[in-house]
Amino acid sequence: MRVFFAAICLLTAGLQAAAAQSLAQDPTVRQGFYAIGLADEIRKNCPSITPRLVRAYTFLKSLESYALQSGYTQDDIEALKDNDAARSQLEAEIVADLVARGATPGNPAGYCQVGREEMARGTAAGKLLKGN
Repeated sequence: MRVFFAAICLLTAGLQAAAAQSLAQDPTVRQGFYAIGLADEIRKNCPSITPRLVRAYTFLKSLESYALQSGYTQDDIEALKDNDAARSQLEAEIVADLVARGATPGNPAGYCQVGREEMARGTAAGKLLKGN
């Protein structure tokens, strides 16, 4: 009985430690949202690349499932959706990455090139896109 109680205490402490870290800072969630944001910017700015909407939805739901299994709550997930500061920071990182790779506003060819590179490499963002 003591071993069982100790195991429950350790499990609870582990879940609380996971939840103590902001969901926005969780590496898996952050990388996932980065991929979604990168794919979104590419598809909005490159006329020859379209989104894989079902795949994007499935990917987003897998991130939600990961968060719940990692000890975060539905309230944590809702708070992340409403976190404008985290969204702005991630968007700025994505724009900086795109600019460094030659994708600048008004230059669809740059976005298309980055999109083709992502798809060819099979990255998380590339898997959310398809060429026409």
